[in-house]
Amino acid sequence: MNNECLAELSGVSKRFGKIVALDGLDLEVRRGELLAVLGPNGAGKTTAISLLLGLRQPDSGTARLFGQLPLRVETRRQVGVMMQEVTLAPELRVREHIDLFASYYPDPLSADAAMEMTDTMALRDRPYGKLSSGQKRQAQFAMAICGRPKLLFLDEPTVGLDIQARELMWATLRQLVEEGCSIVLTTHYLEEAESLADRVAVLAKGRMVASGTVSEIRAHVVRKRISCATTLAADEVATWPEVQSVSRDQQRLHITASHAETVVRRLLAADEDLEELEVRRAGLAEAFTELTQEAVS
Repeated sequence: MNNECLAELSGVSKRFGKIVALDGLDLEVRRGELLAVLGPNGAGKTTAISLLLGLRQPDSGTARLFGQLPLRVETRRQVGVMMQEVTLAPELRVREHIDLFASYYPDPLSADAAMEMTDTMALRDRPYGKLSSGQKRQAQFAMAICGRPKLLFLDEPTVGLDIQARELMWATLRQLVEEGCSIVLTTHYLEEAESLADRVAVLAKGRMVASGTVSEIRAHVVRKRISCATTLAADEVATWPEVQSVSRDQQRLHITASHAETVVRRLLAADEDLEELEVRRAGLAEAFTELTQEAVS
């Protein structure tokens, strides 16, 4: 991966009446990466993508796509898009929709190639309006990639998909990145970002609260999870310094600690029969929760 910037928001603010959607946001998308943009509802994720695509204009700051204004035709022909809210002609068949989308691009995939890549060949002759919500998302994904985009925007793409379809989409996204496509992914599924992202941007209240690799985001959280089989009372352990919470599940204690090593040493000293000790660092979900709660408090 290199640091060439394909899309960028610089000091962007956007209001909708009294609601501040974005507040001085800086965001960049680099060549060869999958950037996951995370945040609670109302954080500004969809608004940020809309500005990069030229669907909305910023109140202040600038949006650039391949170094130019997003509305220029030559830049838009290098982009694929799958937004969360989509209205398409219900009477057109899936293949017809893909052919229509492909016609906008200078060197598109064939409809068959796009459907093979997204496992939607079985839907080719079905009217779009007759598809389930998950099937519609799969068809939209085929439309988003049919133009061989250099930059792909996916807004909550796996909502409504079953586990098998979601894993297939993940595999296709990894393949696209390997082939040189850059991807911006917004998602509520943190395991999706953890599995796919080269870099993560966490938004809250229209501001960037953290950015970096998954490991770097995790490092914002110093807490760790300790699990062990012990006869020690949960109420007693809860009073120890560095312990933030304790729960019991049959013979196991589950402890959240700000300094796990200190707590582990005390556990071993207090119970010589302690067994099945596990220490786990915070995952992306814990980091996301802590970062966004800090931002809104």
